[in-house]
Amino acid sequence: MSLIGSPLGVEAARRLARLGCVDIQPGLTNAEFTTVEQRFGFEFARDHRAFLAEGLPVWTVGGDDHPDCSNWGWPDWRDGDPDTLRQQVDHPTAVILDAVRKGYWPTEWRKRPADPEQAMIKARARLADVPRMVPVYAHRYLPAGRDTSAQPVLSIHTLHDTIVYGLDLADYIDQEFRTAELNVPFWRDIL
Repeated sequence: MSLIGSPLGVEAARRLARLGCVDIQPGLTNAEFTTVEQRFGFEFARDHRAFLAEGLPVWTVGGDDHPDCSNWGWPDWRDGDPDTLRQQVDHPTAVILDAVRKGYWPTEWRKRPADPEQAMIKARARLADVPRMVPVYAHRYLPAGRDTSAQPVLSIHTLHDTIVYGLDLADYIDQEFRTAELNVPFWRDIL
């Protein structure tokens, strides 16, 4: 089931399927999307929704799983462990709150409260107003939002180890799972 207006998500699903590196289950139904979105308090972006409607990828060991997140893999929105899914969904917020605990404070939040407890309360309140990040695979995330598409996929380890891992969902699939073929003598042997 593909969703009209979401060709990027459909293309990402097709790229992943062609690579043959992951088990792909039947796609999520509208009822399953509703259940997940209500349970976790976000709406999938248009591309992400179309991707998961085409097929639900399940556990695959990635090339560079972070040791703290290596058991996450593809979020199994249908049959996954609820506690693991919650950890994966909450990870980006936990990263920011950990950084705040260690002294980080965004300038756009204005003055940091002197009391560390008050700083955490204020940070939680401010984070409630920022777009949620939705797990794609392990610690790779897309911004939430039903009306969004063509957003970059971010790899979020820590505050200062957050990078763009794909320009969009289809590019991300290529970056994470497609193996580059190098035919340059000597150099191909050390990759």
